[in-house]
Amino acid sequence: MRYDDQDRESSNVEDRRGEGGGTMFPGAGGGGIPIPLGRGGFSLTTLLIIGAVMLLFGLNPLDLLNEGGIDMSRVPQMPRVDEGPRTGGRPDIPGLPGSRDPAAKGQDDLARFTRRVLADTEDVWTQVFQKMGQRYRDPTLVMFSGSTRTACGRGLTQMGPFYCPVDHKVYIDLAFYDELRRRFSAPGDFAQAYVVAHEVGHHVQTLLGITEQVEQLKESNPRAANAIQVRMELQADCFAGVWANLNDQLKQRLQPGDIEEGLNAASRIGDDMIQRQTQGYVVPESFTHGTSEQRSRWFKKGFEAGDVNQCDTFGASNL
Repeated sequence: MRYDDQDRESSNVEDRRGEGGGTMFPGAGGGGIPIPLGRGGFSLTTLLIIGAVMLLFGLNPLDLLNEGGIDMSRVPQMPRVDEGPRTGGRPDIPGLPGSRDPAAKGQDDLARFTRRVLADTEDVWTQVFQKMGQRYRDPTLVMFSGSTRTACGRGLTQMGPFYCPVDHKVYIDLAFYDELRRRFSAPGDFAQAYVVAHEVGHHVQTLLGITEQVEQLKESNPRAANAIQVRMELQADCFAGVWANLNDQLKQRLQPGDIEEGLNAASRIGDDMIQRQTQGYVVPESFTHGTSEQRSRWFKKGFEAGDVNQCDTFGASNL
């Protein structure tokens, strides 16, 4: 995809990467387990960080306990992040304030790319909704690592990228992009853009009232809930294709091979492909996202049409 330094990055992003406490204590709220000390309280993560800093400077953390509280004036201050690279002395220590985790450094470009893709979805869907006489409300994209809080329950990396219709937020652990490349053999920047566009497609469904109707339909017919959900997911794939078409018309983003990357990604994360890879056999009754062939077909249909009206998966007799 064609992006450069002049392209807009969305500001509707919450970066929760490295919040701490998420993977160690998945049942607790974000930020670790609070331990009351004195009048306030510090999380266990904070205490461990403070203790590590003090040991680093040759101080005994126990010396700072003052009548059940912590005298923060005696805690050595770490250099500010914006002081520039260090040329000597104490090296960066991953996880401590003022340090840069190498893994986080490697994700900077991915985060920037994701913000630009999100910005493109905002521009395209704003125009689409205007033509329908409606107003598009931008979703928020949350970048996290390990686990995070959501209005739909605890979000985990193992769940893959997902959308929560309750808080109108898209959640993604950027490590999924590497998983997409290594585990699912779906490399490429457009494959990554397709993932974001699919989740934003669910946001479009929510704004159009489709999500609410689908939930009501699933409640009234629980035996068909999986089949109904498949149609929901395939429509989001189709919306992702519509976005790819209109975005290229608007900003000329596509490069040779991009659509092939998107089609490959759609097929690689089909229910049949994933089940065959993880358990060695396929159970069609348990499908919730559609087969590889269905997912790539509906993405392609949306891309070729560039029209949301061609994405009626619920009225289609043949998926």
